[in-house]
Amino acid sequence: MNKFLELNNIRKSFTTEKKINVITGLSRKFKLGKIYAIMGPSGSGKSTLLNLISLIDRPTAGSIKFNSLEINFKEKGKNDLFRAKKIGIIYQQNNLLSDFTALENVYLAALSANNDRRLAISKAEKLLKKIGLSNRLNHFPSQLSGGEAQRVAIARAIINDPQIILADEPTGSLDMNTAKDIFKLLNKQKRSDRIIIFATHNRFFAKKADYLLEMRDGSIKSFNV
Repeated sequence: MNKFLELNNIRKSFTTEKKINVITGLSRKFKLGKIYAIMGPSGSGKSTLLNLISLIDRPTAGSIKFNSLEINFKEKGKNDLFRAKKIGIIYQQNNLLSDFTALENVYLAALSANNDRRLAISKAEKLLKKIGLSNRLNHFPSQLSGGEAQRVAIARAIINDPQIILADEPTGSLDMNTAKDIFKLLNKQKRSDRIIIFATHNRFFAKKADYLLEMRDGSIKSFNV
């Protein structure tokens, strides 16, 4: 099976008063068509790992490959466009733009990949209606429930039909019933040509993934196959 995403000896450290090693020599291949859950205590490197995969951050050492092509982190513009077209990101707190409606939050993401406003609006309307938010298109984030806001965040993440969906604690701020609904929606995004990776503290959801990766001290200590 195609290993679309490859991490080779990834290291990430930060220097403040002293050097802090967050990711320590992590190597892993991710297969298309699979869902991966990443578990681990706070500070184990889960969010940092997702930021590296999304190309928002760059590793201190090691390489990241997509479809066998190694990322050059000096090519920021090229990497930003790659992220817009190929990677969808979902955050725990949804990170919606508070001054923009649900529709605007989603279609603005489409504009980042293709500067066609009419097409972007059309795609966003269809997608929001498809996930049950047809009556919330013109509502602002403050007017949405937690579950509705996270649905908008998922729509924003998938509007450009990404090959990789990254979710950092996507159900962490929701009650259990709403969290189950959001996880079902996320699970529906699984396709043979896509990878979904989500970080979670919730073992109930983690066990529903195809692979469960356990992070400890900046590396993957165990995983099921």
